[in-house]
Amino acid sequence: MKKKIETRRVVAAVIQRGDKFLCMKRTRSRYPYISERWEFPGGKVDGDESDHEALIREIKEEMDWDIYVGRKITEFDYDYPDFTTHLAAYYCRPGDDEDSFKLLDHLDYKWLKREELETLNWTDADRKLLEML
Repeated sequence: MKKKIETRRVVAAVIQRGDKFLCMKRTRSRYPYISERWEFPGGKVDGDESDHEALIREIKEEMDWDIYVGRKITEFDYDYPDFTTHLAAYYCRPGDDEDSFKLLDHLDYKWLKREELETLNWTDADRKLLEML
């Protein structure tokens, strides 16, 4: 009998400062295909919260940072071996000082120009998002 694949609804904040985008390096995970890879910040949508509420909460929890959520960039499903991610990405901007966030749930961060983004080892879903920017 085939195991049922869980679908996770997640949101991503694409934060731009001038001509650079904020990239975050994930911590180690039990899934090697997302472990210590790069992503746009964000996370799971809980219960009946909206995408905007989830983004604001996730960024506050993971980075102790306030953001403003702007327009939706895209929304798509990506199938990993153990789960499916339903990713909704939004343009966001800092609500306060651009570098006042903390690395509470990430190993590293970088501000990179669009043409430099391809140099990082992204999660597969975030790599798909890159193609849409």
